[in-house]
Amino acid sequence: MRARDLGVAPGIFDPGPLNAITDVGGVRVGHATVVEGDAIRTGVTAVLPHGANLYLDRVPAAIHVGNGFGKLVGSTQVRELGELETPLLLTSTLCVFRAADALVEWMLAQPGMEEVRSLNPVVGETNDGVLNAIRLRPITAEHVRAALTSAREGPVPEGCVGAGTGTIAFGWKGGIGTASRALPASLGGASVGVLVQSNFGGVLQVMGAPVGEELGRYAFRSEIEPNQESNQEVEPDQGGGSILIVVATDAPLSDRNLGRLAARAILGLSRTGSSAANGSGDYAVAFSTSTSVRRPSGAKQLVTTELANEEMSALFQAVIEASEEAIYNSLFTAQTTAGNGRTVEAIPLDRVREVLSRYGVPRRDGRSRRE
Repeated sequence: MRARDLGVAPGIFDPGPLNAITDVGGVRVGHATVVEGDAIRTGVTAVLPHGANLYLDRVPAAIHVGNGFGKLVGSTQVRELGELETPLLLTSTLCVFRAADALVEWMLAQPGMEEVRSLNPVVGETNDGVLNAIRLRPITAEHVRAALTSAREGPVPEGCVGAGTGTIAFGWKGGIGTASRALPASLGGASVGVLVQSNFGGVLQVMGAPVGEELGRYAFRSEIEPNQESNQEVEPDQGGGSILIVVATDAPLSDRNLGRLAARAILGLSRTGSSAANGSGDYAVAFSTSTSVRRPSGAKQLVTTELANEEMSALFQAVIEASEEAIYNSLFTAQTTAGNGRTVEAIPLDRVREVLSRYGVPRRDGRSRRE
């Protein structure tokens, strides 16, 4: 179930109708889930900012690095030029290069690309090598094309799908999660959507409740409680792992303010109990779909209308809330998964509910915070 089914509704702003990144108009998400035999548990997730050719109609974008232990292909050009010219792909660590090559091939085959001689594919990853035989590098161009061509607006499948098929978070099964926030008209009425590929560790807390500690699974537990036995095949150890956070908004933002928005997504990550450990690759990629800040290829001048700095604070709050909830959704919708000779359990939602109840989440009188 999703976080809100457990009464977990972080923050003050309401979600959009789908509570997904696709609440930002035009954004499309597609998955290719790759499950083969007993060893392959991986996939590809594609995020498309709009339905047209991104190379010809680019969107402003920015990347924020919380901790850089990762392989985010194409990041330097995004930082230099402040724009995306391809869809964004998420996949497995050792397949990121194959996915990038397949994305280039797919883009070059699109109408209007006949004379293109340079292209910047943007592909992120997390390491799913516990449940997936990662050295086999099973992602193919066919999988990438399937994720891209299946991308749709509307509800987004979560949990053990696409790039989240083999991931682990806080010692439980992780995966794909998404959430959104819709600002009230008095604050501009913009939408902010987030999609995550969760594969990291730490000391899980949910709305401030110490769920990881209460359930006996958290980073450094073997040192804190050396006499405690564990029957878990996978422990959070020292909190390593990675997360990719994709942020979309229809607010007309420059790449500079998108960088500020991406940085706040990391604050949402921290609320869940991540410490951005040494071995964790923690990245946020943000883009705006607003037509008033689009960057047509070959334009001599760009005439844009963008939001002022003073109007950013509500968007900062929104992206923090949506990032936090997307991570919870990635955990709560995941299922116990066996692969590569190991089994990783889904987080036990009945026990999570008990912990939340003891710590007053949601409020003990059953009312929402605003009633």
